[in-house]
Amino acid sequence: MNRIVLTLSISFLFSAAYSQETKTDILQDLEKTRSAVETTASTATLKASSRFFKDKDDLTSVIVVIPEGSLVDLLPGGDDTFLHVMFEGNEGFIYSFHATVNNVPVVSSPEVRQPSPVSPPEAQSARPVSGNVASRYEYLEQQYGPSAARKISQRKIWKGMSADMVKDSWGSPRKIIRIINDNTVREEWTYNKTTLYFQNSTLREWGPAKD
Repeated sequence: MNRIVLTLSISFLFSAAYSQETKTDILQDLEKTRSAVETTASTATLKASSRFFKDKDDLTSVIVVIPEGSLVDLLPGGDDTFLHVMFEGNEGFIYSFHATVNNVPVVSSPEVRQPSPVSPPEAQSARPVSGNVASRYEYLEQQYGPSAARKISQRKIWKGMSADMVKDSWGSPRKIIRIINDNTVREEWTYNKTTLYFQNSTLREWGPAKD
C-alpha cells in the first residue's frame, strides 16, 4: 500500500514539473511570435499629385495619378529619384520629391501588407478640382474633357495634342531637342521607338525614333 502511495506521489510531482515546463515553453513561444510581428512600417504622404509608375525605367507605364495628401506604403527598392510604394493594392514608383516620408510604429503580420486607406466617395467629390482626384481617369476628364480623357487613358496620341496631354498619355520622353526661331518654338520628343514633333507646344507630326 505504501509503495502504491509513493509511486502516485512521484508521478504527480513529475506531472506538475512537466506541466510547468510546458507552460513556460508556450509563454516563450508567444513572446517570440509577438516580437516577430512587431515591425516599424514606413509610410509617405504626398505633398503634390504624382504619377504612379509600374516601372520606374518606363515613364509610359503610368498606373494612376495619386492625389496630393494621399498616404502610400513604402516598399524596399527605392532610390534618390523614386520611392517604391504600394497604393490601393498596386506596387509601383513615385518621384521622391513629391512625398514626405513618415515613420510610424505599427503591429502587423509580416505576411500581410495593408493597403493605403481610401477616402469615401463623398469625401472625394468634395475635394477641389485642382488635383485631389480619386483616379487617373477622373483627373484626365477634369483636365481635358471626356473625349480626350478616354483617348489618353488608352495611351493614344493625335495631331493637335498639347505637350501636357502627351505627357499624361505617354509620360516624359527620354530626350528633347528644342529649336527657337523668331516666335516659333519647335521641339522633338524622342521615346523608345517614336519621335514626336511639336510646334509651340502642339503636336504636329511623329515618326520613327531618331538615333
